Amino acid sequence: LAERDVRADKAVWPITYVATDDVLQNAQAKIDADTNTLFEFLASHGIGREATELQNLQVTDQLAQSYRSGPIESRYIVNQTIQVRTDNVDAVVAASQDIGKLLQGGVVLGGQGYNPGPSYLFTGLNDIKPEMIAAATANAREAAQQFATDSGGELGGIRRATQGLFQILAADGAPNMMEANQINKTVRVVTTMEYLIRE
Repeated sequence: LAERDVRADKAVWPITYVATDDVLQNAQAKIDADTNTLFEFLASHGIGREATELQNLQVTDQLAQSYRSGPIESRYIVNQTIQVRTDNVDAVVAASQDIGKLLQGGVVLGGQGYNPGPSYLFTGLNDIKPEMIAAATANAREAAQQFATDSGGELGGIRRATQGLFQILAADGAPNMMEANQINKTVRVVTTMEYLIRE
């Protein structure tokens, strides 16, 4: 077993917002205004337009929904998503903690009542794999040596070795805590080594 604590080096944040109106043009105008507000908000936290992408414009005409029931407050629902993708993890953290300012400015966040928040990724796994495999192998040999010593034997050569999968886990392993939502992570690899022990 070998573990290493790492920090996320990339953030992905889909920000979905919604506007409703009985007139489609009015709902679209509100979405356009909210888009500009969001770009300004992100820029104020050091996240430029080059780190964003407009995605998933959706328009729902509630009168066209065959399964609707009851009165309709607004005929049109327009959802838009801005996808943020950046290496500036700290900027995303600061912006996500300041998201209440958008609500105060009249931006309604969340399509279908859902807004997942940022995901934090660690992309440097390949850079640390060799060192972690070496550490796991050394730890396995040390454990085998201790077992041989305790049993009065002598450690022989390797009979068989298998390397397990690398896992990226939340550093704080509390229940229901998702790794992608945490900046600090733990990388773990388990290497299984079978040694010969000579008596």
